[in-house]
Amino acid sequence: MARGDTGPDFIEALARGLDVIRAFQPGRPVMSLTEVAAATGLARPTARRILLTLQELGYARSAQGGFALTPRVLELGVSYVRSTGLWEVARPHLERLVAQTRESSSIAQLDGSDIVYVARVAVPKIVALSVQIGTRFPAMQTSLGKVLLAALPPDELERVLAEPSRSGIEPRWRPDQRERDAVLREVRAKGWALTDEQLALGIRSVAAPLRDGSGTVIAAVNVNSHAAETSLEKLTEEHLPLLLKTAGAISADWALYESVPQVTAS
Repeated sequence: MARGDTGPDFIEALARGLDVIRAFQPGRPVMSLTEVAAATGLARPTARRILLTLQELGYARSAQGGFALTPRVLELGVSYVRSTGLWEVARPHLERLVAQTRESSSIAQLDGSDIVYVARVAVPKIVALSVQIGTRFPAMQTSLGKVLLAALPPDELERVLAEPSRSGIEPRWRPDQRERDAVLREVRAKGWALTDEQLALGIRSVAAPLRDGSGTVIAAVNVNSHAAETSLEKLTEEHLPLLLKTAGAISADWALYESVPQVTAS
């Protein structure tokens, strides 16, 4: 299925291959050839060739009369995280924060109107929504997303929020523009954001921005807790100061990391 508004250098075959990988959504670990073709809008012979190519490369396997992705697909996302260097810089700080708060901590970046998790140190707790590297949620209903949205210029904010979410999540809180703008103004004034069961029941978190050496917000980091276990007072009075200190330390280390020439010796 050809796409419109693509340039002369656009490689349709590559786009189709990525479409096939993205067709394997949560709850659909195994898909038949017919299901993949229907989900991607591809002809069955085309979908079959792509699946067999992915299988040959180790990104897919035969399973229960259909196809399933293999863990090797994670390399595609991990390559992005590793290429930024953000995980290596942030890891010791996140681990220290989690040890102090006994709560999970994550880093996310904006992708359209969603956030995407790029780093995480978790504690074993039962939560309403599973989170792992690559998980995406609607940005406005998360503390991480509020921080990232608040950093955008007004025109870019409107453009980003006009994009439909690809998270598959129906959030509990759906603010109108007036309420949304008021919330983001408060985030800008405070320098941090709070979410209290706005995405889903039981999820409560605070987040702070991560900045590069020029002061630009490049990501956000949070402390996530279960509402039944952690009160708002504990989250904001005990965990938030530790989070803000951690965000500052990661930002400082990231600025230093960027300032060092990246030289590879032969």
